[in-house]
This record gives sequence, C-alpha cells and structure tokens, in this order.
Amino acid sequence: MSAVLNTILIYAKNPSATAEFYRKFFDFETTGEMVEGLIELHSPHAGASILIHQAAKSVKLGQAGVKLMFSVRDVDGFKEQSARRGLIFGSTHQANGYAFANAKDPDCNPVAISSRAYRDAT
Repeated sequence: MSAVLNTILIYAKNPSATAEFYRKFFDFETTGEMVEGLIELHSPHAGASILIHQAAKSVKLGQAGVKLMFSVRDVDGFKEQSARRGLIFGSTHQANGYAFANAKDPDCNPVAISSRAYRDAT
C-alpha cells in the first residue's frame, strides 16, 4: 500500500487572509468560500493543494515545524515580482547548484521559494 502527499492543511487565525496570500503570491486558485470549515486552494500548475482551517485559540502559529517550499526557476525574478505585489522575501541563499529565499505567510508560517527542482543534475 502506498501513500501520496497531495494536500497540506494550514491552521490560520484569519483563513480568508491566508487563502488570499497563497492566491495572490503563489497563483493558487480558490473561491475563498469556507466549506465545512475549510477554504480549499488548488495550483493550476499541478502539485499539492492547500486547505486553510480556522485555528483554535490554543494553537500556536508560526512555529518552524513545517515550511512550504515553492519551486521557481528564477528566485530573484520571483522575489522582484512578489515585492511589487507586497511580499518581501529575505536574502537569496546559494546552495548546491540552486538558490532559495524565505518569507512568512500572514500567520507567520515559513514559506520559501527555491530553484532546487530545476538545478542542473550534471
């Protein structure tokens, strides 16, 4: 029996604002409607979908236990585009043949952009 990761659930203090963040900056598609306590987002480019759930008051948000990593071919180009729309990423870091940069969503969850998926495998 196998398991496939296809959905990430994010707890949010303001689900609408968090859904709008992923729609605006990462092109996820959503109606923004809360159905059964969840706002559902899908990527038009394949990959995992996101469910946004209202966080209980007892949930501590912004812990670094999970980071959402978005694959982009051009990290600095994506950073510039995002900055024009209001999302500022930190410094671009160089790793083994790829680059990445970090930011936070409205609930202080870490998100990153990375060109790792597109690095030259030679």
